[in-house]
Amino acid sequence: MNTPRPIEVLLVEDDPGDVLMTREAFEDKIGNTLHVVQDGEEALDFLYQRGAHTGAPRPDLILLDLNLPKYDGRQVLEQVKSDSELSTIPVVVLTTSAAEEDILRSYKLHANAYVTKPVDLDAFISAIRQIDEFFLTVVRLPNR
Repeated sequence: MNTPRPIEVLLVEDDPGDVLMTREAFEDKIGNTLHVVQDGEEALDFLYQRGAHTGAPRPDLILLDLNLPKYDGRQVLEQVKSDSELSTIPVVVLTTSAAEEDILRSYKLHANAYVTKPVDLDAFISAIRQIDEFFLTVVRLPNR
């Protein structure tokens, strides 16, 4: 089995409470870096290293909320998966929506996974840790 390397995670989330819970879930992951942006426009700036995000690292994993200001998560997902430079970055849609149309559309746009955010704090943290663990120990990520 591979020794997991530290990974760069981009969280695209506009809810401060969900950001806080995600940070808590990542607390014990020494070496992993969680970058947070709060809307779709800022996510694209981070990914394309524009403006305030010049020099930002390329993320190994994107955790993407669907309901975002400026550009919504569906638009961000479509842009990421249609760009040959970004399309290999795994994108996990992490959202409150359990709507079948959101699930189907996300997979049609090539999301790597779709996770409905648990309402319970412990369940939310557990879900984030499981996503992190999966991408650290099970999945082989491309070298940067």
